[in-house]
Amino acid sequence: MFATASILMRIRHLGDGLPPTARRIATYVAEHADEVIRMSITEVAEQTGASEGSIVGLCRRLGASGFQELKILLSRDLVEPMQMIHEDLRPSDTVADVAQHVFAAHIASLQETQKLLSQKTLARAVEIVRASKRVEVYGIGSAAPIAQDLGYRLLQLGYDAKPVTDSHIQAVSAAMADSGTAVVTVSHSGSTQETVMATELAKKAGARTIGITRMGKSPLARHCDVVLHTIANETRYRPEAMSSRVAQLAIIDTLVSCCALADAKRSIARLQLSARVLAAKRF
Repeated sequence: MFATASILMRIRHLGDGLPPTARRIATYVAEHADEVIRMSITEVAEQTGASEGSIVGLCRRLGASGFQELKILLSRDLVEPMQMIHEDLRPSDTVADVAQHVFAAHIASLQETQKLLSQKTLARAVEIVRASKRVEVYGIGSAAPIAQDLGYRLLQLGYDAKPVTDSHIQAVSAAMADSGTAVVTVSHSGSTQETVMATELAKKAGARTIGITRMGKSPLARHCDVVLHTIANETRYRPEAMSSRVAQLAIIDTLVSCCALADAKRSIARLQLSARVLAAKRF
């Protein structure tokens, strides 16, 4: 039955047969489904008075691998399939319409993220990076290119910076961090198991940690000394980031620029050196 039933039907089918905690979570999900697809597992745990582990356990009872898949299944019940591609698209949209919708979503994400950005929080992040002996940047999936870009940008400024996008290497590298290490973790959901685990390991090892993630409570935020939030409409429907990537890039560009400006003379010298080296690679 479960192979073809909707996720809400599965919840109703299991109903009173669930243990008390699982039943409480299931009831909340069924009654607030439209809200749940916008929430993190941490936020649902708070609302239901349950642990994150209990939520994952219910997800598996329902045939989902975890909370993120549960949200995807809920979205299939609640939204038009076309919105899995992009929130604002309709089947009749022209090429011009698609461009308008996508650019508008990116612009809105940038504007909302800028409004949210705290100067105090940003200054703390800059301080952590500048005080570090080495910087590790974690990201997996759609966050991996953002992590690689930040690592490269910091390297150009003379920082000992390393993007780490393999989950096994992240875990080992994080466990070997120390008080001279700054870790920057990029995760739109803030709930990616591999990067949350690596960030937790790094923090326990003594590293200072910075998270770049969506607005709201999340597993990642618990292990970060500083959190730089992004806002994007896509949280509701997709497992991978789209417009939030633009906001993440704006955040890392701002972070890098602030680090460079804090020691402008040294930064300019490093950037000039990078430019000379790269010039030899161009015709």
